[in-house]
Amino acid sequence: MVYGKLGSPGSQPPQPEPLPDQFQHDGATSKPGSIRRSRLKVILAFGLTLLLAAAVSVTLLVELRSKASDKSAFHRKPTQAMSRACSKTRYPSLCLDSLLDFPGALTASDSDLVHISVNMTLQRFGKALYVTSEIGYLQMDTRARSAYDDCLELLDDSVNQLARSLTSVGPSPESPGGSTQDVLTWLSAALTNQDTCTDGMSEVNGAVKDQMLTRLKDLSELVSNCLAIYSASSGNGDFSGVPIQNRRRLMDVSPERHEFPKWLSRRERALLDMPVAAMQADIIVSKDGNGTYKTISEAIKHAPEHSDRRTIIYIKAGRYEEKNLKVGRKKTNLMFIGDGKGKTTISGGTSVFDHVTTFHTASFAATGAGFIARDMSFENWAGPSKHQAVALRVGADHAVVYRCNIIGYQDTLYVHSQRQFFRECDIYGTVDFIFGNAAVVFQNCSMYARKPMALQKNTITAQNRKDPNQNTGISIHACRILPTPELEASKGNFPTYLGRPWKMYSRTVYMLSYIGDHVDPRGWLEWNATFALDTLYYGEYMNYGPGGAVGQRVKWPGYRVITSPVEASKFTVAQFIYGSSWLPSTGVAFLAGLSV
Repeated sequence: MVYGKLGSPGSQPPQPEPLPDQFQHDGATSKPGSIRRSRLKVILAFGLTLLLAAAVSVTLLVELRSKASDKSAFHRKPTQAMSRACSKTRYPSLCLDSLLDFPGALTASDSDLVHISVNMTLQRFGKALYVTSEIGYLQMDTRARSAYDDCLELLDDSVNQLARSLTSVGPSPESPGGSTQDVLTWLSAALTNQDTCTDGMSEVNGAVKDQMLTRLKDLSELVSNCLAIYSASSGNGDFSGVPIQNRRRLMDVSPERHEFPKWLSRRERALLDMPVAAMQADIIVSKDGNGTYKTISEAIKHAPEHSDRRTIIYIKAGRYEEKNLKVGRKKTNLMFIGDGKGKTTISGGTSVFDHVTTFHTASFAATGAGFIARDMSFENWAGPSKHQAVALRVGADHAVVYRCNIIGYQDTLYVHSQRQFFRECDIYGTVDFIFGNAAVVFQNCSMYARKPMALQKNTITAQNRKDPNQNTGISIHACRILPTPELEASKGNFPTYLGRPWKMYSRTVYMLSYIGDHVDPRGWLEWNATFALDTLYYGEYMNYGPGGAVGQRVKWPGYRVITSPVEASKFTVAQFIYGSSWLPSTGVAFLAGLSV
């Protein structure tokens, strides 16, 4: 079996069932025509990105170059400002070398270097996207093609996130863009994207892997350095040794208010409580032909791109199984509404046994900002023996999933990146069934552990925060941790744990939640021996139920029983995902603070 994630550190737990020999190769290739079209799109996107970078940077670089005109071209000694900036990074030598090569850096002030570091990182990612697209013609087996396609998509997303960050940290105070919290989210997501790309490539062999690793060299380290420089410049505070967020702007929120965070407009708040019959949908999907389209993929295709207006897609009751179903980055502010849990179902059965990456197994994926799903089910029916098989993957910023079922076994829900909120959802799985590196809050949800395969252990979460400056983590607040009836009947044979650390700075908290007695008294499970036990942040605050007792919990340096409401509040909707600024517009009920 494949018990861990792709690219996991160290050795894995005992593997009772190895993958078949044919897992790595099946000789599949792609069509040259489609590759040429994809490459052209990438080249055009890269050109637009460079134009954006040039437009944002021209004021600063002209000024810096004029100051540097009397400097020797061979002057390579770092300035004090560069040394200060790079001393705050995890890769200081790379930081100095990369800045020394960038025009204007030798005469830049501390604040100028924030902009320059983002600009330099954007240009390196843009170049990587361009040169990576050049090898699309190579023959690849199915798994290599899957990993390669992941990297292209993720690099493209990262270029977009870095370009938005560059606009926000531009030299002009009037530069349009996002807040400090936005920039932290986008930079954190760019680092997560690169981590996902390299994880997928780690399971590939041959020329494609070698060429990709050459083209992707230093990208993770560069964006990590960029994130560290920006975090330090914006006054990032450290909370008990683990950064939570940068200078939080206190939200004007009443703790008694039970609404969705303010990132959703008043109209969207109404939409989330409005009966379907009273709703004016823009697109209706119905398998029987009594709608706008018969398939969800057609509805997505015809939805507007880059829209600031909410587009409502009503999906009538039925079971929809469509290949590669995804709301891409350009499809913003889409809202999917079904006829209820178990009535409208998006399903699929793709798993890693189909020779694709975990990222590629999702029955449904959403990366377009502002995505909302309400009253429907997402399922991957591949089964426990097929290992990683994602039902729902979300990488959309300001995403909301409300009153939905998410059903699978291993790796059911992939909360990949950016800011997300789940409310009144039922999530079913076995191994690592909530995993990823978003900043995500679950409220009033039920997490159901299922009966796994023989010799397996259930782990509810596997959070993969890789860098201490990422503003990411999993917060499970006022939820219910329960077994399915099948597991309840044999829970003594299958221990369940609250989570295990996928990456070095894994961060997960459970607060004010009911925990059943199927959860092992130790609470948490090691990933591999002592890996990450002193760098993770795992916390529990005032949980209850037979599994909520903390007396026999693990004694890891990074585990803590949270006793301070101030500390616990760092993981609420208002403070962890800044939900009070965007959730109210969705209309979904939420608790901004710890309790009523």
